[in-house]
Amino acid sequence: MNSKLQLASSSPRRKKILSSLGIDFDVFEIKIDESQLIGECPSDMVLRLAATKAEAHKYGDFVLGADTIVVHESRIFGKPNNAKDAIDMLLSLSGKEHIVMTGVALKAPNGTKSLLSTTKVRFRKINKKDALNYWKSGEPVDKAGSYGIQGIGGMFVKSISGSYSGVVGLPVFEAVSLLTSSGFNVLNQ
Repeated sequence: MNSKLQLASSSPRRKKILSSLGIDFDVFEIKIDESQLIGECPSDMVLRLAATKAEAHKYGDFVLGADTIVVHESRIFGKPNNAKDAIDMLLSLSGKEHIVMTGVALKAPNGTKSLLSTTKVRFRKINKKDALNYWKSGEPVDKAGSYGIQGIGGMFVKSISGSYSGVVGLPVFEAVSLLTSSGFNVLNQ
């Protein structure tokens, strides 16, 4: 018998992905400083943030944390602070390829383990009017890189190479791998 999984995230997208897998879980919100440390590379950053989220919850045998960032030309794009920030990000990504990194960490009885999902995403050309109208839709507000591939923002995506669910915010392969390797029976709850 499994202990119930705890999800260290308020992301509706992560909740939806876990629910679609038939996994029973509880949600708790965790607020942490998501700033990049001096000299920290993007992959180390998302793995650290995911682990920090998972380890912040003191109750439950299995606690899953995740963090997603967009990396373009050595710049990390997190969630936008305002309309200008979002539009600048979208125009920077216009017609170009970028990387979406999602770190996933699981705190389990046998310790905390993490995995990284890296996906290449290529955008079509976007003009300022499209970027502004997209901002006005409200969708970019809480998303790394100012877009959601699973929603309206998907119209900007020309191609991806890697994990679609990783771009959404919780890479299924990596999450399930962590759970099963730690003794959580995903298919028999």
